[in-house]
Amino acid sequence: MAREAQTSTGLGDGIAMPHSKNKAVNEAVVLFAKSNAGVDYAALDGQPVNLFFMIAAPEGANDTHLEALAQLSKFLLQAGFTDKVKAAKYPRQVLELFSEETEEIEQVTDSEHYVLAVTACTTGIAHTYMAEEALKKQAAEMGIAIKVETNGARGIDHKLTSEDIQKADGIIVAADKKVEMNRFAGKPMVQVPVAAAIRQPEELINKAVSGNAPKFEADAADEAKEESSGGIGKAFYKHLMGGVSAMLPFVVGGGILIALAFLIDQSMGVPKDQLANLGSYHPIAAYFKNIGGAAFAFMLPVLAGFIANSIADKPGLVAGFVAGSMASSGLAFGNSF
Repeated sequence: MAREAQTSTGLGDGIAMPHSKNKAVNEAVVLFAKSNAGVDYAALDGQPVNLFFMIAAPEGANDTHLEALAQLSKFLLQAGFTDKVKAAKYPRQVLELFSEETEEIEQVTDSEHYVLAVTACTTGIAHTYMAEEALKKQAAEMGIAIKVETNGARGIDHKLTSEDIQKADGIIVAADKKVEMNRFAGKPMVQVPVAAAIRQPEELINKAVSGNAPKFEADAADEAKEESSGGIGKAFYKHLMGGVSAMLPFVVGGGILIALAFLIDQSMGVPKDQLANLGSYHPIAAYFKNIGGAAFAFMLPVLAGFIANSIADKPGLVAGFVAGSMASSGLAFGNSF
């Protein structure tokens, strides 16, 4: 649930890819479920989801779930593949479909046009790599050379060089978080949310090579990004999600510890005249509640710090943390005098 609160893993076209790393998982697995009627999953296209691919990986498995996601993406982007999965009636049929070899995307090297792309989502997992696969597949079908840089959970892959940027006809930035932009100064650029690269790769590539895309101005990076990504509201959403995604582990972790404190007291028993102290009556319960409370205390500083970091990079991080700490402690300018 914490992962879904960051951004929906319902990718559209009836597909959802929830994914998680957890210490309770011993071996990475992909779980499949199908609903003929469809489930309201808050998908990106607003349509019900029929196919669910849940990726569960051990907490310490660095790139295991990303490798699984990359393989899934190759299958799901094949023409007609999802229709075959939807038509399958037995688990054996689904396994047979995934046992077939995927169509390898043969990248174009000799082309009249050369396009660069950057993909990134707030969590850096599903949408980032799905967008990469969709753009590469579409470019190959169109006979256009492309290089895609991913800003994902494992860092930056296929980083664009100054030579790449110099010879590119156009740039596609499909990102829901801040990426390095000033390097693209003076180049025709198309800026969209990462979901658009998954759903409309052909339209984006055509616009990038058409010569009609506006040139990116480095001196007005923030303004250009806001205008092309949907205005001030879109920029506000991106900065807010930058803070919320960093804050969620503290909320979830603290909440679980406090819930455990209440569970311990209920299990061990609390006298009726001490019910007001439920959750902290026994020493062990009080210990868990104090740790949970300490985790909660980081909520505002982390939220404010990473919102500021999203807006102003590292210089904003300190200011945001300090302001969040002041707000969390009740210390305000008017109360200081």
